Amino acid sequence: MHLLIPFAAPLSEAGRQALQSLRLPHLDALLSRWREAARDEADEDSLSPPHERALARALGWEVQDGLIPWAAHDAAAAGLPPQRPWGRLTPVHLLLGSDHIGLTDPSLLNLGEDESRHLFEAVGELFVSEGFELHWHGPLNWLVTHPLLEQLPTVAPDRLIGHALHRDLPEQPRLLRRLLNEVQMMFFSHPVNEAREARGELPVNGAWLSGCGAAQPARDEASVPVDERLRTPALNEDWDTWREAWTALDAERIAPLAQAGEGTLVLCGERSALTLQPQPRRWWQLLGGTRNGRAATLLETL
Repeated sequence: MHLLIPFAAPLSEAGRQALQSLRLPHLDALLSRWREAARDEADEDSLSPPHERALARALGWEVQDGLIPWAAHDAAAAGLPPQRPWGRLTPVHLLLGSDHIGLTDPSLLNLGEDESRHLFEAVGELFVSEGFELHWHGPLNWLVTHPLLEQLPTVAPDRLIGHALHRDLPEQPRLLRRLLNEVQMMFFSHPVNEAREARGELPVNGAWLSGCGAAQPARDEASVPVDERLRTPALNEDWDTWREAWTALDAERIAPLAQAGEGTLVLCGERSALTLQPQPRRWWQLLGGTRNGRAATLLETL
């Protein structure tokens, strides 16, 4: 039994306060019998967040920061040639400042399939004219392939949602920079956005490129379940909902894992990913029992 939990711990001050009032009795009980087997240490400025690195390793991939080939993985699932270098274009609402960049959570745009396809067709004409090939894979997932994407590091969208990224972004080839700038200009007056703004919805004012590279052989994804219920409240700083979701996750997913007494649990924050597994305990550890608050103390280290 394997379970990976993204956004298990926040970094913001409000999130830290929410963590202090969180009660996770089943995770406390599990931690009395399980031990740290591995830890992936980084910082919040890495291009790839800990949950993406952890999932890639669980799939058996070689991991390089900013070079996890999610798009090629999607291409393979869609029956497209995975050996090509692919990238994922996500239609987004960019938050641009004089010294920073951020994104609104794309899932909150509620972008419908018809809207997405209309925007995709406009983007397709632009990219195909420069030798790219595009495939629509979902409202928020447009796949693009070109040799320029072979070894192109990018920032994962989850690193930009709810944050103002002040660091320098990885350098992109001039052609890509021009195309992505033209996408912004094209979307500015696109009928889809005019209709969205008339309804009081955020416009799609750009496309974010990520997940580039060629596919790597992957293990069966079904063997690496990911519970993402903490993602949306964490990215949108909704800490009451985040606490409620953690409480439910503790009862529904952690409790059976602790009872089974075998498997792997991966807890991911914004800096680190921690792998926990059952470990033999010494006789004096058997007398310790469950200590309340153990979970919150551990989550603070992520």
